[in-house]
Amino acid sequence: MEQYEPERMSPVQLAALRRSFRNGRASLSRRSLLRASAGGALAVGGLGALSACGIPAAGKTQGGVSAEDHSAKEKAINFSNWTEYMDVDESEKHHPTLDAFAKRTGISVKYTEDINDNVEFFGKIKPQLAAGQDTGRDIIVVTDWLAARLIRFGWVQKLDAANLPHAYTNLSAQFRNPDWDPGRAYSYPWQGISTVIAYNKKALDGVEVRSVSDLLDNPKLKGRVGFLSEMRDSMGMTLLDMGKDPANFTDDDFDAAIARLQKAVDKGQIRRFTGNDYTSDLTKGDLAACVAWAGDVVQLKADSPDVDFIIPDSGYMTSTDNMLIPNKARHKTNAERLMDFYYEPEPAAELAAYINYVCPVDGVKPYLAKIDKDAANNPLIIPDKAMAAKSHPFRSLSQKEETAYEEKFAKLTGA
Repeated sequence: MEQYEPERMSPVQLAALRRSFRNGRASLSRRSLLRASAGGALAVGGLGALSACGIPAAGKTQGGVSAEDHSAKEKAINFSNWTEYMDVDESEKHHPTLDAFAKRTGISVKYTEDINDNVEFFGKIKPQLAAGQDTGRDIIVVTDWLAARLIRFGWVQKLDAANLPHAYTNLSAQFRNPDWDPGRAYSYPWQGISTVIAYNKKALDGVEVRSVSDLLDNPKLKGRVGFLSEMRDSMGMTLLDMGKDPANFTDDDFDAAIARLQKAVDKGQIRRFTGNDYTSDLTKGDLAACVAWAGDVVQLKADSPDVDFIIPDSGYMTSTDNMLIPNKARHKTNAERLMDFYYEPEPAAELAAYINYVCPVDGVKPYLAKIDKDAANNPLIIPDKAMAAKSHPFRSLSQKEETAYEEKFAKLTGA
């Protein structure tokens, strides 16, 4: 990853190039699949379908169920993660940080990229979790809304802080206390996902964009504005623009934000609601500006000098993908050691240099600078204090709220 012939490229650029060629990330990324699972499969009664499958009612926390921990005798970990979410070497056959962990600890990691969609993955592990059985996995990585439900259902284990000294110390302040897991008793972030406003300078042709209001109201942008098909991101950014807190809003606030977006749809201001496929439209200039995911913007900027981003004064949305240990996992202590390993600055920097999402580890910047100075100075990867202060989460929703909100948003987007 140090260079690519004939031109010298940074690890960020190499990562973007490899991912684009390997699986068409520019048109269908891990992020688009992840977000589609939240906004599509759970829309219009999707949560009710989950409840009908034997899942306990939300709020009836049973408490994590441990099993006999075989960590001392079995030096192994089974780790399930999303595709394209781990550093790889030049051969694309090895994961350097996982290899470093194994060499240091003697614990082998069976790393499986078997998560393509939150709901689909939940369907895989639900029967074992519901029956109180081992899923065969020691660590899973799921998005915050699903992590919240697994915790509420009592299907993941409480973490032992004694095994997580680096995680406890180095977790960035903005991720420490989500309302669904205060103090991170059951989870630690794998990566953060920021939602910002991206734009194509050439397509704007001098039009200023500083806010969501600019996207929705400037007639010079009519038909050239994009919003995301993920409800939490588009609605969260709109609520912020209206002076509302996405972590503390009412049904009336939500309805007002829906009405604001509907007005823009009706007058043709919004071109369309998209998953990750907005990237090609933005690069070509078919979209002048849009609500976008920061990980995509990092990659687009590496290839296109016309693409850039802004953080509105009203703030931006941040969510997380999270490591959890399922009930009955055989290697809990080993799993906690691996989770903690990724909160040491050096491995955290190696991971951040490759995958380009928001690193949740404090103190990583000087280590990342040794690998890639541009990445270390990129606020989309390492937010500075001013940017972190503008970060806002979307509050946890009850089952009733989620069903109602997703139905309204689906009607808005035509999904």
